[in-house]
Amino acid sequence: MKKLIIATSNPGKVRELNAMLGGIIEVISQQTMGVDEVPETGLTFVENALIKARNAARQTGLPALADDSGLVVDALNGAPGIYSARYAGDGASDEQNLQKLLTDLKRQEDSNRQARFWCALAFVQHSEDPTPVIIQKGWEGEIVYEARGQGGFGYDPIFYLPSYGCTSAELVAEEKNKISHRGQALQAFIEQLKD
Repeated sequence: MKKLIIATSNPGKVRELNAMLGGIIEVISQQTMGVDEVPETGLTFVENALIKARNAARQTGLPALADDSGLVVDALNGAPGIYSARYAGDGASDEQNLQKLLTDLKRQEDSNRQARFWCALAFVQHSEDPTPVIIQKGWEGEIVYEARGQGGFGYDPIFYLPSYGCTSAELVAEEKNKISHRGQALQAFIEQLKD
């Protein structure tokens, strides 16, 4: 079984990626390998995913998969977007980011609460790989007025799925992993691995 570095230190992402890729490929967290994080200086999800994947591959010599994802809210002109993990400031908790988002939405006259989670996956065979695999997927929903559910992480408790009648945090993990932005992107990546 081949080894693959997951270029993230986010424990929620590591859990989800392990659950979806385990058994297909040996998944190793970058923390396990002592990979130093790199600043996410890109202006898009794709740029940041590539920066992280190349960094992990450079430091370990192994193929690397990176995910850059976040919540894109229409009424906030796409915010928090690539800043989702640090929306309330560097080192902010999931709860602080979530509360800032709800506060910012209250200030908007626009009652549009449409949003989507967006995921960009970047896979590189090595740090200088000139043909990285890039996969992008979105997951449509809307923002509710208060948190609901105990599952997931980040903005899951306020991301409502009309077709399911619940928030992402109210889904069981297996269901979320099948239908989420990250789940869709990983399924597409797995199909490419098979090819």
